[in-house]
Amino acid sequence: MNRRDVLKALTALPLSTTSVRLWAQDSPASSLSQRPKLLVVFLRGGYDCANVLVPVSSSFYYESRPNIAIAKPGSDANAALPLDAEWGLHPALRESILPLWNAGQAAFVPFAGIDDLSRSHFATQDSLELGQPLDGSRNFQSGFMNRLAAMTGSGRDKKAIAFTDQLPVVFRGGERIANVALRNVVRPAVDARQSAAIAAMYRDTPYAVPVNDGFAMRDSVMRDMAAEMDASGRNAITANGFELEARRIARLMRDRYSLGFVDVGGWDTHAGEGGATGALAGRLTSLGRGLAGLASEMGSQWSNTTVVVMSEFGRTFRENGNRGTDHGHGSVYWVLGGSVRGGRVVGEQTKIDASTLFQNRDYPVLNEYRSVLGGLFSRMYSLTPAQVATVFAGSAPRDLGVI
Repeated sequence: MNRRDVLKALTALPLSTTSVRLWAQDSPASSLSQRPKLLVVFLRGGYDCANVLVPVSSSFYYESRPNIAIAKPGSDANAALPLDAEWGLHPALRESILPLWNAGQAAFVPFAGIDDLSRSHFATQDSLELGQPLDGSRNFQSGFMNRLAAMTGSGRDKKAIAFTDQLPVVFRGGERIANVALRNVVRPAVDARQSAAIAAMYRDTPYAVPVNDGFAMRDSVMRDMAAEMDASGRNAITANGFELEARRIARLMRDRYSLGFVDVGGWDTHAGEGGATGALAGRLTSLGRGLAGLASEMGSQWSNTTVVVMSEFGRTFRENGNRGTDHGHGSVYWVLGGSVRGGRVVGEQTKIDASTLFQNRDYPVLNEYRSVLGGLFSRMYSLTPAQVATVFAGSAPRDLGVI
């Protein structure tokens, strides 16, 4: 066996086996019984938040998305799930996130994000993970979760971990952080069998040419987009991969770790996004199942656990010519957990029409992420304003009352 084969075999080891081998010296699970637990789930690629937390009261939403909008609650089986008078939830999350919402264990923060205006996946991801002021020089070796690990003792106690191929920017810094790759889950290949079957159905009919031309155009668009979409994920696992790994992540967080980070790729939906069904819906189904499985596997520790789901930015409010959405600005954050005061959409909000869009294209950022997370951390860890300032310099914590 050559060196490359050996490396492949090692990276294919199950996550649980690798973790036990690397961290057998950790203290017993009982020492974590009362410690708050935080898992950040980063959706790389900029997910389309407007089709997840759906602004069902906005007629402008339906005008802007003639092909990909989620129908108003009650209109059909694939309609948005009603949350309150203003908002609905994507139907793909009916069996996973909606029960958490109904149990008061899920909240959403719309119009959330960072003031970085580059609309670049990489620049915005870096800016967000660093958690530093955007003006002036930045230290690219100091991510906000490393500073949080130092503040809470999770770093020196070896209770912080990144479930990633390489240590992410968010965990760079003076504290030593474990990381374990979730690479035993293989990315699914593109399956062209359905396209071939449909084309065969219309062979020797007047529709053969337009059907074949349609598939050719789709394939051309996807080839053009593929490199960017893959790169934007920075080798993160897919949503399907997260679903498969979530329970193992939960067991490690339950028994050994109090601070964790995992990234999930595949959210760069420039073309063929779909609405109630389709590409985005499939990823949301897997993501939701993974999060619900994680909540279940945490057992009694779920009451001490907070999960924050975030992304580098949202997407354009209007759909594009390829029935997708492009790079945007404001996003929607999810906050899940057994002690979350959920069943609510929280934070500053505004009506949604053409006059309130940022630069006439995106959600505005009304709830700056450092302020939102600072308020959350203050509640979770009983941090003083000065301690929060160590994690997020120059940002005042804002308590949205979700903990």
